[in-house]
Amino acid sequence: MSGGLHRSSSAPSKNALPPQELLDDLCSRFVLNVPKEDQQSFERILFLVEYAHWFYEDNSVEKNPSLKSLTLKEFTSLLFNNCDVLKPYVAHIDDIFKDFTSYKVRVPVTGAIILDETYERCLLVKGWKGSSWSFPRGKKSKDEEDHKCAIREVLEETGFDVSKLLNKDEYIEMIFGQQRVRLYIVAGVKDDTAFAPLTKKEISVCRIPDEKKSAKIAFSPCRH
Repeated sequence: MSGGLHRSSSAPSKNALPPQELLDDLCSRFVLNVPKEDQQSFERILFLVEYAHWFYEDNSVEKNPSLKSLTLKEFTSLLFNNCDVLKPYVAHIDDIFKDFTSYKVRVPVTGAIILDETYERCLLVKGWKGSSWSFPRGKKSKDEEDHKCAIREVLEETGFDVSKLLNKDEYIEMIFGQQRVRLYIVAGVKDDTAFAPLTKKEISVCRIPDEKKSAKIAFSPCRH
């Protein structure tokens, strides 16, 4: 098993690994009970495992502080070793994870450049653990339209619904390596609009910075 992770039968500690019951629940909820087409490739399966990992970190660990916080690779290893449908592929887990990591940086990203009513200031978000700022954006889901992805990602990261302001024909698009990034121009947002992330542990701050203060903008391929 990759990473040398082993569940312990000893009393719960600050670094306790998830018990079998929890792993079974996560596997059932996120991997087994999905449309068959989402189980047809390792790329799709690893996205499901990633959703399970987010749920584990955002909910299970938060409710039970004794559980160990895991990296995606550690969590993937645990789930493959303890989920019956994934066990046959344990021997190939390193290659599967490596291929998934390479695949993720090719998934198209969309988001929005949100301007205030003066067109001089824009909304920026800062990652949960990072120190740099960026425009709200994220990866497209399977068969998702570009503008719908942008609306969803902006809502998740800022709590603001741009659906009535977004024009599908007004955007800028760039290519970073093998990843396409499209940002829609959304203008006319009131200065007193309240912004608040809807997702847990993804965005720490979202605001329209004062023009007199500088913000380090990280405009680069989306990796989360």
